[in-house]
Amino acid sequence: MTPNIFDVDLIRSRFPALTHGAPDAYLDGPGGTQVPRSVIDAMGGALAGGMSNVGGAFDRSRASDEVVAGARRAVADLMDADPDEVVFGQNMTSLTFSFSRALARRWVPGDEIVVTRLDHDANVTPWRLAAADRGVRVRVVDFDPADGTLDLDSFDRALGPRTRLVAVTAASNALGTVTPLPRLIEAAHRVGALVYVDAVHFSAHRVLSRRGLGADFVAASAYKFFGPHTGVVVAKAEHLAHQDPYKVVPAPDAGPERWETGTQSFESLAGVTAAIDYLASLGTGKGRRKRLESAFRLIREHETALATRFLAGVAELPGVTVFGIADAAGVDDRVATFAIEVAGSRPREVAERLAERDIYVWDGDYYAVGVMEHLGKSDEGLVRIGFVHYNTAGEVDRVLAALDAL
Repeated sequence: MTPNIFDVDLIRSRFPALTHGAPDAYLDGPGGTQVPRSVIDAMGGALAGGMSNVGGAFDRSRASDEVVAGARRAVADLMDADPDEVVFGQNMTSLTFSFSRALARRWVPGDEIVVTRLDHDANVTPWRLAAADRGVRVRVVDFDPADGTLDLDSFDRALGPRTRLVAVTAASNALGTVTPLPRLIEAAHRVGALVYVDAVHFSAHRVLSRRGLGADFVAASAYKFFGPHTGVVVAKAEHLAHQDPYKVVPAPDAGPERWETGTQSFESLAGVTAAIDYLASLGTGKGRRKRLESAFRLIREHETALATRFLAGVAELPGVTVFGIADAAGVDDRVATFAIEVAGSRPREVAERLAERDIYVWDGDYYAVGVMEHLGKSDEGLVRIGFVHYNTAGEVDRVLAALDAL
């Protein structure tokens, strides 16, 4: 039976961390989500069944081959791509460093790349360093500090005939802002630039289509969408074939494997597939992609209700400031992730006081370095409260009451 996303108790019953009896409120999803039992079982089962390296002549090796192939198919369904476009790695940051070095091989002095202040630093510093190595100029796109939305005029001005790459987030991991990806990708492609999309934060909240967007590269991390700590980049097959990765001699010369340094974590890849199957189980339809699209419509509806409830409640707390879109009328342009400041309290103090009430939130810059610089909060950052689909209206009320007490 397909569960109803609004039966949050049923959803939560599938997550061991949420059902062990403690009153913990995990509002730290933007830093990594909890995992359902099916993911834990898949990872343990892969190890218990006997794990051998891929490419061997015996059955346990062939089983590992299938684990990898199955994970590629699952991610392809999640991102609306082809399995041969899916590259795995230790994490999104490591993969982005690898791709930045490879793509930069074709850059020459006088070329330019574009990054944004709204991005996680994992989609900024790798490109900055690669640009510095090649004598390439980096143009930086600002965002409006009043509402956290990307400055589209700044973006358009940054593009030019020598733009080789645009690195942009799908959703800010700090402010929750959702960027207008179709417009950004179209504009970048008009000047001949490749587009590298950071979908790490976006992927827990909404579904995207690499094929539909026409994005050249889409990066994500499974631990942000209820899976293990594994990174993934989904790229147009032509780029994987025609760009030159840094790799060892014995590594394959074709397919996504040529981009995968060393031996992958096969048990983690089993968990990646299980995480995507879990998400698909929340929806309906023929085929995994259709079920995922259905599931994320329900997830978005539920999270929108949580976000609206939080914004309405926090508006009644004069000592609390929300950075980014704070008007419930704009909730469609954000995910349920909020950066806040409590008057008279340092971010770490707020996080500690909430933790005393078993409410888990984050503080600092959460690697959103450009965001904090632009907001003038580089010193100590802000408090981040994030809701995902296993969070409840009661947890929204709990954190509001705790903030009121502060």
